[in-house]
Amino acid sequence: MTPETSPGAHHDWSGAGFATRAIHAGQDPDAATGAVVPPIYATSTFKQDGVGGLRGGYEYSRSANPTRTALETALAAAEGGTAGFAFASGLAAEDALLRAALRPGDHVVIPDDAYGGTYRLVARVFGAWGVEHTAADLADLDAVRAAVVPGRTRAIWVETPTNPLLGISDIAALAEIAHAADALLVVDNTFATPYLQTPLALGADVVVHSTTKYVGGHSDVVGGALVVGPRVSLAGADGTPEPVALPGGRPAPDGGTSLADAVRFHQNASGAVAGPFDAWLTLRGLKTLAVRMDRHCANAAAVAAFLDEHPRVTEVLYPGLASHPGHALAAQQMRGFGGMLSFRVGSETAALDVVDRTRVFTLAESLGGVESLIEHPGRMTHASVAGSALEVPADLVRVSVGIEDAADLLADLDQALA
Repeated sequence: MTPETSPGAHHDWSGAGFATRAIHAGQDPDAATGAVVPPIYATSTFKQDGVGGLRGGYEYSRSANPTRTALETALAAAEGGTAGFAFASGLAAEDALLRAALRPGDHVVIPDDAYGGTYRLVARVFGAWGVEHTAADLADLDAVRAAVVPGRTRAIWVETPTNPLLGISDIAALAEIAHAADALLVVDNTFATPYLQTPLALGADVVVHSTTKYVGGHSDVVGGALVVGPRVSLAGADGTPEPVALPGGRPAPDGGTSLADAVRFHQNASGAVAGPFDAWLTLRGLKTLAVRMDRHCANAAAVAAFLDEHPRVTEVLYPGLASHPGHALAAQQMRGFGGMLSFRVGSETAALDVVDRTRVFTLAESLGGVESLIEHPGRMTHASVAGSALEVPADLVRVSVGIEDAADLLADLDQALA
């Protein structure tokens, strides 16, 4: 449900810049007290003014909670979408989207270096439900067209940049391919963030986030989000974009016709929602996303340049390098190249040695926090794709570059590689 009266919903921030939207959308001062930070509504239920007499549309916190509404409003504004939905994790968001959009017998195109958790969900959970998938190089448009199964492909799933190989895909071109097949274009925007990239403006139908990462930004909360956009390519006679419809002409479980209706139903029916304190922490992180991403990008560029010249590094995967095959496209559809990069060191033994020797870079999974992290994808985040077409190189090291002093990051990598 979408409450009729939600925090900050009455003020239109759509014409403001990104940082202004991130700080203010859904977050107007509290009407009762003037508090400039949305309260944490730590309640499971709400008093009704008579049977069915809901105050602001709230009845039970699984269905809606004012703190979560504030986050969902802010996320939708940040991505330029029409509806936002906050979940308990990024994979919970992905699961709700796939259940809302797909049916047994459907087919999905996924990246050939997709995040391991996404692959596991699509291949092992939805595979058992009768959904098939094809992994394709999404940077190769002909390969994507060849992977589409007419009448059955209902979603093309995009990561750009990809995890962990930092591949770049053309969102606008993939949107055309998806829509010609009556399929949704889903973009996992976790690496890029809405500050660096706005896929909905390029034709995507829905954006996925693990808000655990850059949106939360402090490694202290787990969460996920979906933002559904208008179908820009299907504007009505008056120029107003139409809602994104479910693929195949199917209805939502509650009889609605739009993707947002279906996601809203599944969010409530399945219940993997963000709790009020988690929503509040994520909203706090979103406020500083712009300034943090500027520093992440600057530090990552310095690290990439250093590694690119290091004799023990055989390859650096970072779209900010002119040598990266997706550099020009990334520069076109992103406002910065992000804080993630991977590099190769020639052998698995060498990779394991590097990740064991760093001290400023912490050996840990996840990414997007203020602290720098380092990991071995083959044995950690991407172990679930071992033996599949999505298996990553054994000598690959992935780093999430934080916002520490750049000189300390370079010195740490230098001693770890020595």
